[in-house]
Amino acid sequence: MYQVSLTESYFPAHGGPEPAPRTIGDMLRASTARKPDQPALKALDYDGSIVRSWSYSELLFDVERLARALANRHEEGARVAVYANNVPEWVLLELACGLAGVILVTVNPAYQKRELKYVLEQSRSEAIYYVADFRGNPMQQIADEVCNEIPAIRHRILLTDRAALFDGEDKGELRNPGPRDPTQIQYTSGTTGFPKGALLHHNGLVTNGIEAMKRAGVNQGDVFVHHMPLFHTTGCAILALGGLGVGATMLLAPVFDPAMVVKVMERERTRFILGVPTMLVALIEEVETSGRDVSSTRRIMSGGSMVPPELCRKARKVLGAPIQIIYGQTETSPALTQAWYEDSEEDLTQTIGQPVPYTEISIRDPATSEVMPIGEQGEICARAYSVMLGYNDNPDATAATIDTDNWLHTGDLGRMDERGYVKITGRVKEMIIRGGENLFPAEIENALLEHEAISEIAIVGIPDEKWGEQVACFMRGNSKPRPDDAELKRFIRERLSPQKTPAYWIWVDGWPLTGSGKIQRFKLAEAFEEGAYTDQVE
Repeated sequence: MYQVSLTESYFPAHGGPEPAPRTIGDMLRASTARKPDQPALKALDYDGSIVRSWSYSELLFDVERLARALANRHEEGARVAVYANNVPEWVLLELACGLAGVILVTVNPAYQKRELKYVLEQSRSEAIYYVADFRGNPMQQIADEVCNEIPAIRHRILLTDRAALFDGEDKGELRNPGPRDPTQIQYTSGTTGFPKGALLHHNGLVTNGIEAMKRAGVNQGDVFVHHMPLFHTTGCAILALGGLGVGATMLLAPVFDPAMVVKVMERERTRFILGVPTMLVALIEEVETSGRDVSSTRRIMSGGSMVPPELCRKARKVLGAPIQIIYGQTETSPALTQAWYEDSEEDLTQTIGQPVPYTEISIRDPATSEVMPIGEQGEICARAYSVMLGYNDNPDATAATIDTDNWLHTGDLGRMDERGYVKITGRVKEMIIRGGENLFPAEIENALLEHEAISEIAIVGIPDEKWGEQVACFMRGNSKPRPDDAELKRFIRERLSPQKTPAYWIWVDGWPLTGSGKIQRFKLAEAFEEGAYTDQVE
């Protein structure tokens, strides 16, 4: 960890001299030069078998082929959308766009017609690269219907049609984009509403991914399963670009299937795994049920929400390593803070770690933007090489997020201690106002997660005629007996003041999730208001 003693809630950039800015092409060629014959990418089938593989030299060869085809097909700076699950051609396309100077627009494979049309039009895409279907979603049919309504779409190419994908490779020439040139448009995951497109550059994605993997202890030659969705920065930046940047071997899973992932972890003796807490709960349950040997695991990374202490303890016991939380946003490529392997259990479960290298973090008054004293709550703000260029074609939203001093305002509330460790205390927009008092969901969630029967939780504000809003607690249980409402009220009153006690206690079997695995709280509130949980409400 960084040894600091701060006097205010501002953490200056650490990590030594910032490395020279680099592009996707710089990263891939450097990794290939180090170990050209080492396995770089292996594609898994749905049963976990390896169906295709590339060494680093083979990957670079195919990427350069595809980049020449893209350069022949698209002008420099053109936007092209990828609408697919985790297939190896997704990774090839991501890398090839970087060498061709083409901007990749990533699309959630669960999107339906209205959502896809919005992204294609808002991004000004001129092409779509897709798969035929995924998890029952007829993606080719959806894409064709949408593209028939958008004259700007000039190319529709199936990623599985290699002849069409590589067509023109003998005519195009590789380009040389700069480290600060845009390379992707990533749409925010939409936990509170419709997404905005963050315009991300080469150096932000590459350097951020590499540094996150390095702090996670992933080294050259390490093997890991990649089951996170590629359309999100965690999947395409941290795992794909970061994994290739450190020289690891990536086993790309087409979908997250706990039984399949655990089987591969045992067979391939993988050393690292990343998943949101919901995924890690499922993996732990699968290991306990199947008895598979995953003792090769050395590091575990998680993000998207806080890690309950019980989950951290189970991860140590069942998977053999602690969970290192990572925090960030699409707009910052994405990582901003990350735990260290050697951190105490309290820091691993109650904080989001210290800032990642070359990144300034401050806690600021949301009203005045003044830096807060140590330990005082404010908005988490960041200034770094990894910050987006802006929101695509949305200068007003950009100006509202990045101030004139280049501080990006995350919208998250938090506190920083004198060591530079940060705690999340809530969202500016998720704040619940009950009877004129501000309540922060994360504080209530963290207290209730200490209950042994609760595995996952979401605190949501529900409209109320008397109080303005009331607190609703949505919970996912485990094998322990479920406590009744009275017991839960006693439990929370022992830990927090009375006004923070939920008015509604609701057990759920699953969550409405974004494509990146975050709980969509607004959908829980909408379902409540529509009467979905009347059987549990007194």
